[in-house]
Amino acid sequence: MRHGKKFNHLGRKTAHRSAMLSNMASSLIEHKRITTTVAKAKALRVYVEPLITKSKENTTHNRRTVFSYLQNKHAVTELFNEVSVKVADRPGGYTRIIKTGNRLGDNAEMCMIELVDYNEIYNNEKKAAKKSRRRGGKKATDAPVVEAAPAPIVEDAVVVEETKAEEATDTNESEDKAEA
Repeated sequence: MRHGKKFNHLGRKTAHRSAMLSNMASSLIEHKRITTTVAKAKALRVYVEPLITKSKENTTHNRRTVFSYLQNKHAVTELFNEVSVKVADRPGGYTRIIKTGNRLGDNAEMCMIELVDYNEIYNNEKKAAKKSRRRGGKKATDAPVVEAAPAPIVEDAVVVEETKAEEATDTNESEDKAEA
C-alpha cells in the first residue's frame, strides 16, 4: 500500500538524491532555466521554492540555511542578490514546468523548468495598447508642415520645351522619310 507516500525517491539513495537536487537547484538559480525529466522537475520544485521564499528576507540565518541546502556560495549570492529582488512581490509559484516531449534514448518525459520572472515570452507586462477610435473622427497629423519647393527657373523650362520641340520635329522628319 502507498498510504501517505508523498515523496518521490527518484530511484536513488538519500545522499545521492539530496546531492542531485542540490546541484540541480544551483543550476536553476544560476541559469534561470534547465532541461530535465518531469519527475526530477517536480521533485526540484518542492526543493527549490522554499529556498526562494527564504531568500526574500536577507538575514545571516537565512543565508546559512540556504547554503546548507545548496552547498554553492555563488548560487546563494545570486539567489539573495538578484532572484529575491525579482520575486519580492510574488506570494509563491516561482517556477514553471513546460513539457517538451520524450527523450529519444529511453522515451522519458522531458521538460524545461524555469524561474517564472525571468521568461520574457510569458511576462505579464502588457505593451501599451494603441489608442483607436471606433469611428474615424478628426485625425490629427503629427508630421511637420513642409514648405513647398521653390518654383523652377523659367529659363530652364523654356530650354526643356525647346529641346522637346526639336526632338518632335526630328521624329516627324524621320517618319516622313520612312513613308517616302
